[in-house]
Parts: sequence; C-alpha cells; structure tokens
Amino acid sequence: MNHLYSSIEAKYFELEKTFGAHNYNPLPVVLKRGLGPFLWDLNDKKYFDFLSAYSSLNQGHCHPEILKVLFNQASKLTLTSRAFHNNTLGEFEEFICNLFEYDKVLPMNSGVEAAESAVKIARKWGYKKKGVKKNNAKIVFPKNNFWGRSIAAISSSTNPIAYKNFGPLLSGFEIVPYDNLNLLEAKLKNPECVGFMLEPIQGEAGIIVPSDGYLSNVKYLCNKYNVLFIADEIQTGLGRTGKILATDYENAKPDILVLGKALSGGIMPISAVLASNEIMLCLQPGEHGSTFGGNPLSAKIAKKSLEVIIDEKLAENAFELGELFRSSLNDYISKSSTVKLIRGKGLLNGMVINDNSQESLAWEICIDLMKNGILAKPTNKNVIRFAPPLVINKTQIKKAIAIIKSTLVKFENK
Repeated sequence: MNHLYSSIEAKYFELEKTFGAHNYNPLPVVLKRGLGPFLWDLNDKKYFDFLSAYSSLNQGHCHPEILKVLFNQASKLTLTSRAFHNNTLGEFEEFICNLFEYDKVLPMNSGVEAAESAVKIARKWGYKKKGVKKNNAKIVFPKNNFWGRSIAAISSSTNPIAYKNFGPLLSGFEIVPYDNLNLLEAKLKNPECVGFMLEPIQGEAGIIVPSDGYLSNVKYLCNKYNVLFIADEIQTGLGRTGKILATDYENAKPDILVLGKALSGGIMPISAVLASNEIMLCLQPGEHGSTFGGNPLSAKIAKKSLEVIIDEKLAENAFELGELFRSSLNDYISKSSTVKLIRGKGLLNGMVINDNSQESLAWEICIDLMKNGILAKPTNKNVIRFAPPLVINKTQIKKAIAIIKSTLVKFENK
C-alpha cells in the first residue's frame, strides 16, 4: 500500500501498524485539520467528511462557539471528580433535563458507558420497583443491535465478530427480531423482563429503519407490561435524523434516554442517561459512578453543543437536506446495476450495494470516493454509511451528491 503514498503518509501508516492495536481498519488517509463539514489531509487535499466520527460531529469540525467554551473553561477548571460540587455541572443538568423533559440526568463519558449505565439502572428499577426476584432480571435487545464493545455490550450482540472468543458472556439478555411487535410482546409478557433497549434506527447493522408505527407500538407494549423502554439515541439523536430525537417522529418518549457522540460537539467523550425520578433515584451513592463523568469541562461543552444544535436549527437542516440527498440519489439508483437502494432519515443514510463478490465492493467504492474527495466507510459489509455534519449546506451537499454519482459510474456492470 505504502508505495502509492508519500513517505510522510507511509510513516504514519507504519507507526500505527507497529505500535497500535490492530482493532480498526481505517481508510488509507492521514488527516490533519477539520472545519465545518470538511477535512484536510497531510497534502492539503480537501474532503467532505461523510462519517462525522459516527455522528459525533453533528455541529461540524471545530465549531467556533464550542471551541470558545472549551478554551475558556479549560483555563479555569477541568476536573474535580464527583467527590465535590462544581459550578458548571448543575447548570448543564438543569438545561438538558428541561430540554428533553426528564427529571434527572446521569452524566457519563463514552456511549457504551451510558448504555451500560442504562442497563444497570433498569435492573435496579426491576428489583426495587417491579419486584423481580434477585438476579432474575431480563433485558431484551433486537437482533443486530450495536451499543459498543464492552463485555456487557457484546453479550447482547448477535454478530459473531463481536462476541466470538470473548466469553464467558453475561446472562440476563434476550434477543428478538428488530421491527417485529408480536415476538417482542411475547418477551415483554415475562414478569422478569425489566427493559427493552433499541436504536430507533440501527446504525452498525446498515442503517435499518423500522416500519412506521413500530416505535410508538414499542412504547405502548412497554407501558402495557411495565417494562422500561430504553432508547439508545447515541447515534440517532441530537438532530441527526431530522428531529432532535429519532423517537420524536412517533412521539415515543422513552423511559430511559441514552445520549452520547454529538453531545460533545466532537471535542471529548461525553454521554448522558436521562430518566424520571422514580427510575433514576433507584441509584444510591456508591452504586454507580465515573471519575470523569460530569466534569466541569464536559458540562460546559455539552451545554453549548446542545445550544448550537437548537440555535442553528441543525435538525431542520438535516431533515431538508436528507430529503434532497435521498431523492437525488434515488434518481440515479433507479438505473443502477451497482446500488440496490438508499435508506435513512435526515442525514443518517445507508446506500446498499449489490455485492456478490468475495471482496467488498462497498470498500472499493469508498476508496474511490476518498480519491474523489468524500470520506465514508462501509458498515455491515455492503452498506455505505453517509452521515455528514449537520452544518453542511445545500450547495455543498449537491456537490457531494455529484461526486457520489460520478464515482458510482465506474462500478456499473463491474
């Protein structure tokens, strides 16, 4: 590979290969700068970022208002731990609870930490409030779920790549097909079931959008059987799908809401779990925590990151440009032998590639997209995820669409 690149690029490839764990397979590009929807490599080549760090950068790279807050707070106080109070956390907690209409928030760091916290809270609620017998609580997940790679997360996974050779796995997790209400109801009827956690749109599985009415019916069934509806909106939330939350499309307010990624504006790991007093106050001092969760710097950044999404109407922009993106590409797909379809909501979209070869055609297309100025990656082998920062404008996305179409032409009838 290295002979295709400059010696300085090859140096960085080799450094990561030599000293880094081999748990990622990145595109062969070395990035040094980002601004808004764009990235630049070592040779100052400019790219559209169509991954947004898996939707962590809804506000775009290096948003000036978020950076201002970062620099200002970092010069005053960054970390106290939760052993003490600080003068930024409470203001953030009040803001996010009022915004999403919950009583309490548990601030954490990474998305998987927040999702695992939600699982712990649901179990504790099950024992304290629902009366489930000790160590019998069950939490249901849809097939092809993805919420991280911790031992707990892979214990609910149906992907052998995630769980193979990492056992023994945790018990108490059960699986149902996604978007199947009948089989879900059969699980929720179990009096030991305390929660159902799902992504409103499955991201890693290939941008799988459920049927209309699925989320509202999930909410109804969870209420009917006294089971907590847990929405993992780490990737789908905060404007990405054209609403502040993807569950807003059906007024399916979750009992426990899990947020992450763009809560940070792409600056640092920040996540949060929101719930009612009845649910959240099941946790008592010493039962859960995080040294960095809710630190003064993250509290300031998260509050400003949310304000940017609201003030700049990024959800509305995502809705409008998502409609344009899909309709423009559907015009091409109707005559394509390479692409089956494009699906998604807002600016979270997956292009499904016809791929009967052993090598991934989606990967080859992403390499050519990179050469032509767009950075995107496959998920679930034959689906290319397109998720640009929500600050992208109509002129820019039209240019990106033109690049995508011209890139695909090379692969027709291949």
